[in-house]
Amino acid sequence: MELQDHADTLNGLRSDAAGIEACPFHQGLAARAAGAQKTMVLTGASRGIGHATGKLFSEAGWRVITCSSKPFDGLRCPWDAGPLDHVEIDLANRVDLQRAIDEIRSRLDGAPLHALVNNAAISPKAPAGGRLDSLTTPVETWMNVFHVNFLAPLLLARGLFNELKQGGGSVVNVTSIVGSRVHPFAGAAYATSKAALACLTREMAGDFAPHGIRVNAIAPGEIKTDILSPETETLLAPTIPMRRLGTSDEVAKVVYFLCSEDASYVTGEEIQINGGQHI
Repeated sequence: MELQDHADTLNGLRSDAAGIEACPFHQGLAARAAGAQKTMVLTGASRGIGHATGKLFSEAGWRVITCSSKPFDGLRCPWDAGPLDHVEIDLANRVDLQRAIDEIRSRLDGAPLHALVNNAAISPKAPAGGRLDSLTTPVETWMNVFHVNFLAPLLLARGLFNELKQGGGSVVNVTSIVGSRVHPFAGAAYATSKAALACLTREMAGDFAPHGIRVNAIAPGEIKTDILSPETETLLAPTIPMRRLGTSDEVAKVVYFLCSEDASYVTGEEIQINGGQHI
């Protein structure tokens, strides 16, 4: 009996070890110990999908360089070296964008970049909080929305091209379900910028692939975040085949897949994450 108990204990230890080896977090720790830590650049990491993405990658052992118009929030974003690896940036300002690209490259200091996740976006509303349609959206608003939501992802990828090529990197652009349909809340400028970003993703995939860089997009539907009102969930959940809103963590896991070796032959795709809302 004692010999059997001892054997069972050893088998349990082997099972635990195998589980640890398969865990992304412990894989990340092993990568750090081996000096092979991967690095990602993430825009819009302060809340929602971006925050969940940064947290997941950090727990998996990645170095996360965040970009935001606000200072680093150490309480909301508790990943390693967060304050040191945060770059304040105005994505609507082309001059400041180039300054930020230069700063990111300086922080990489010749090291490879393995992932660029273009998550940041703006969705302006009317003064009373209503939807801005194609008749009422000011021209200046169109220009700002397209610079942040469409042009900035391209300029970041081009500016960090050499580092992405060195790392055999993955670019993930965050589009939206509103890029393919009229939405009751999202404005016309936001929706068209996301549709344009989906097209740009395909173009980038073709251009970057010969250099070993994969480019994909995710198109989230109705995702439950801190800023979503209970009324919105009540209104929209019944229209979704899965009868619920998605979570930021569910979206982050798809981003992680696209940046991993599991997706090594996937490029030029726009993955719908909406519980079947698009069908």
